[in-house]
This record gives sequence, structure tokens and C-alpha cells, in this order.
Amino acid sequence: MVKKFNKGGASAAAESNLIGTVKESSSQIWLAGLGAFAKAQEEGSKVFEALVKEGAGLQKKFRQFADAQVSDVTSEVSGKITEATSKAAGAWDRLESVFEERVGRAVGRLGVPTKADIQKLSERVEELTRQVQKLNGGKAAPAAAAKKPVARKASAKKKVA
Repeated sequence: MVKKFNKGGASAAAESNLIGTVKESSSQIWLAGLGAFAKAQEEGSKVFEALVKEGAGLQKKFRQFADAQVSDVTSEVSGKITEATSKAAGAWDRLESVFEERVGRAVGRLGVPTKADIQKLSERVEELTRQVQKLNGGKAAPAAAAKKPVARKASAKKKVA
């Protein structure tokens, strides 16, 4: 099944025609490659610039999205902080009132007068002062008499000899 080529005139022309076709095809392939390379260089910078522009647009959109997300998270965290602060303040107020109540009860058990007790006494003293002034005819109340020390008798000591 192997065919043998005759090196006759007809086959030489066919071989020459075949070689010419191969040379022409390879030349066209080479030129097409050079053309594609030149086109890629020429269009490459345009494509690169277009890609850079598209990337800048995407980056801007991403930044806007990220800023929106950060803003949402910040407001949510701020709300949680405000809520926690108000809860802590409420707990502190309750603790303070419980402490004041317990201290007040302990002081009351010890018999220490409260501010209200002292205020009532002060009002009562003022009222009594006014009544004494009325009784004295509008004059100032006399100064409290100074207590004089009681004279002591010198005791005579007997000398024992």
C-alpha cells in the first residue's frame, strides 16, 4: 500500500508546485503573525488604557459600597454604645439609691440625726428665738449667762507629825 513516487517530469512539477505553495503559505503565516504582533502593540495600549479606566470606575463603586457599609456599621455600633451607656447609667442609679437607702438605715439605727432632722431643729430654734424676742418686748434675746465656776472651799489638811 505504499505508493512510490516517480521522479519523472510530472512529479517534479508537482513537487515544485507543492514547495512553492508551502513557501507561500509559510510566508503568509509569518506575515499574519507580524501583523497580529503589530496590531497587538498598537491596540494593546488602547486596551490597557480602557482597562485602567474601567478599573478606576470599579474602584470608585467599591469605595462607595465600602463607605456605606462602614457608615452602617458605625451607626449600629454607636447605637449599641448609647444603649449600653444608658443601661449602665440606670444600673448605677439603682445601685446608688440602694446604697443611700442602706446607709440611711444604718445611720438611723445608730441614732445619728439626718439632714431633715437638723433642718427641723433649726426651724424650731428660729421659732423659739422669735417667741423669746416677743416676750422680751422685741429686744434681742439676752446672752446666755456665763456659768461661773463654783468656788471650792479649801480643805485643811491635817499634818501628821
